[in-house]
Amino acid sequence: MTSKEQQIQKDHITVGYLFNANRERFKLKSLSGEEVGFENQIRDKNIHRPGLALAGYVELFTYNRVQVVGNTEIRYLNHLPREKRSQAYSTLMKFDIPCIVITNNNQIDNELLDLSIKNNVPVFQTPLATTKFVYFISDFLDDQFAPQTVIHGSFVDVYGIGVLLTGRSGIGKSEIALDLVERGHRLVADDVVVVTRKGEGILMGAGTDLVKHFMEIRGLGLIDVRSIFGIRSIRYQKRVEVVVEFEDWDKNNEYTRTGLDELKVPILEVEIPKIKLPIYPGKNVTVITEVIALNYLLKHYGYDAAKEFQGRLEKAITEKSKMKNRVIDYFEHDFE
Repeated sequence: MTSKEQQIQKDHITVGYLFNANRERFKLKSLSGEEVGFENQIRDKNIHRPGLALAGYVELFTYNRVQVVGNTEIRYLNHLPREKRSQAYSTLMKFDIPCIVITNNNQIDNELLDLSIKNNVPVFQTPLATTKFVYFISDFLDDQFAPQTVIHGSFVDVYGIGVLLTGRSGIGKSEIALDLVERGHRLVADDVVVVTRKGEGILMGAGTDLVKHFMEIRGLGLIDVRSIFGIRSIRYQKRVEVVVEFEDWDKNNEYTRTGLDELKVPILEVEIPKIKLPIYPGKNVTVITEVIALNYLLKHYGYDAAKEFQGRLEKAITEKSKMKNRVIDYFEHDFE
């Protein structure tokens, strides 16, 4: 994380937020009513299957997670005598469980439902299969608890590469992003870029709900990129793959000439390739930004122009004594 970067991370979400955000997506139905336990807090992004807890073993019961009850748990409970089943319910409800989700539209005993209401534990039902639901809910929770940071800059999808444009205020980041959009590329966010770390080594960038795809162009004011250039000119999120830092040209500074020295910038503890690009009047920064994206694509597929040229140079030096005076022996009658 850089010195200018402030990491933001949620420590909890409420069960009510989980339910309302995913009601349509997971076809959730509240069996205990929409007043029971919606204020309960979820503080762990992982989920838990309470099979062992229902069997009486609670030493490793991570009760503070979302509890998912699928076919295995339901069939186990249905095979228990009534007395044992009641005991399993009582064991489960001794803990401060945030919520229980019943998958595959399975039915539960009224006894368990009554106990859950009494203990302020909401019970939800979904028609999704357990494996599919666990996949979706894990992705949702991972996104909610993922670390975030806010970066001042413009974020554009250039040839499928997420290019984050940074630099001092007023250097022209928005104007360059607008020029890229006019050339057929897609704006993700301008001015305020919210970067989220997903998984290991993956950063996703997006705009804020308020700004979305509005841009501020100095001397012109606010414009709506989607309304002007159409739906194909925007994206709601994109992976951050290259950072291009614009800086004012300074003749006393040393700038890379070969590209062999690769710079990296840490964002949320993930190293991202960085290009420091000096700009001055008349320089076609838009085209250079496109070339940066294309060059990144080449490197991604195993071709590095700088290393290729270095290899040729070393080979030429090694074979210097064998070289002839003429570089090209025969022009094949090309007299044009």
